[in-house]
Amino acid sequence: MHGETLLHKKEEYKQLYKEYVKIKEDLKNNYGDEQEKARKLDLLNYQFNEIELAKLKVGEEEELETQKKKIQNAEKLQNSINSINEELNENVISGISNCIRNLEKIEDCDEQYQKKLAELKSIYYDIEEMARDISYMQEETEFNENTQNEIENRIDLIYSLKRKYGNSINSILEYQTNVKKEIQKIQNIEEVNKKLKQELNKIEEKMLCIGKEITSERKEKSEILSKKINNELANLEMPNAKFSVNIETQNTFTQNGLDKIEFFICTNIGEEAKPLVKIASGGEMSRIMLAIKSVLASVDKVSTLIFDEIDTGISGKASKAVGEKLKVISKTQQVLCITHSASIAAKGDHNYYISKKVQEYKTYTDIKELSEDEIIEEVARISSGDITKIAKEHAKELRKAC
Repeated sequence: MHGETLLHKKEEYKQLYKEYVKIKEDLKNNYGDEQEKARKLDLLNYQFNEIELAKLKVGEEEELETQKKKIQNAEKLQNSINSINEELNENVISGISNCIRNLEKIEDCDEQYQKKLAELKSIYYDIEEMARDISYMQEETEFNENTQNEIENRIDLIYSLKRKYGNSINSILEYQTNVKKEIQKIQNIEEVNKKLKQELNKIEEKMLCIGKEITSERKEKSEILSKKINNELANLEMPNAKFSVNIETQNTFTQNGLDKIEFFICTNIGEEAKPLVKIASGGEMSRIMLAIKSVLASVDKVSTLIFDEIDTGISGKASKAVGEKLKVISKTQQVLCITHSASIAAKGDHNYYISKKVQEYKTYTDIKELSEDEIIEEVARISSGDITKIAKEHAKELRKAC
């Protein structure tokens, strides 16, 4: 399989993976997971039954609050209504009754007495009816502790339901209606989920097939990659280092295929290969990365590489090899390298001198681009410690070797 074909396979796999993730999410939202579906149905049925058992009525809460207020003021109500009842029956009705009897005695004397008699009788009947109503109200104000407890318990129940499902009985009943609809939706969604699961199975089959092809290609190319990197490591004064690619095929799909890939390395003879990130020192890591970048220079899409003191702990011969590798990589990517090695510094297309100075108790860092003559002098200085004629000639030779 060529590189372009492999990239095409990976792109095809990624598109399938996007569909795979979407269908999984749709199934989750549609309660395609049986455990999730069962949990949701249990919750919805509990909520529906809790509201159903309450047998709520619109306007009930206001009525209960009115009754509660009456009970809380029962003594005051009873005293007032008793007083009203006594006044109506003992004084008002009795007084009007006497007035009627007196008017009846003189009604034949003048038409106006007859008229007033009729009006007074009408008033009598109205007040008599009012007295009966007051009497009934008197019975309603009688305090009953059981009734009070029932009302308070009912109000507490409504408050509890409002706290869970809405700020009014109307809202609670509307919530119950929505719960019922969702229960019906879950119970009738099997057909939708069935189609989604069938589509998911088809996608998984395709992903598995493509994933296995990618895995096979990775294993084949990883051997070639490891061999080339080990050759580069040998040139960088790490002849005993053994780089390898560990490919572990998993039972789950990821956006990059079926594999978990990790770089392993053994830096010394007799040691067990371990993950690269766990055992390599700073200097070793820089050279290993340089080896990898040398092999991948033509296909790597990273535009800039930074190497910090890559020469640490390596010999002059190794420094020369490192410089040459950096030069090769710089043909395709920008390389920034901080170094104290003359062999490496001499390879630079552009050289900068970085220094520190203290002014007024503060430290400042300066950076200066060097001219060709300044480069020769600096390469001579770091190669021999002094800028001698011989050192400068050596520096010129290093520069020519670029």
